[in-house]
Amino acid sequence: MWRDKPGAWHEIFPGVRRRILAHSPKGMMVLYKIDPGSVFPRHNHTHAQFGIFLEGGGDFKVGDGVWKISKGDSYFIPPGLYHELKTDSKLQSVVIDFFTPAREDYLNEALPPD
Repeated sequence: MWRDKPGAWHEIFPGVRRRILAHSPKGMMVLYKIDPGSVFPRHNHTHAQFGIFLEGGGDFKVGDGVWKISKGDSYFIPPGLYHELKTDSKLQSVVIDFFTPAREDYLNEALPPD
């Protein structure tokens, strides 16, 4: 069990904050709060990524395609595929991502379980 507490949130880009919700070597669940009009820059990684938009939306570029994504939409990004998010200019986006295996590069942000 991990509770929300001071020190759990990290600003990783201007307007993009994340909190590691839970993790094990097999996977990691991450909560993002993204300000309106923010960009999560184009990147890729060796992890499979599953996600859902709980609030907000925007333009989600995955590979060569661009999709309008909004509240309630979910996605899967295979390992190695480049992707980028530009959020809607009027709404905060709240997103949950699950990575498998766990993102070792994020572990320094993870608090120990309660």
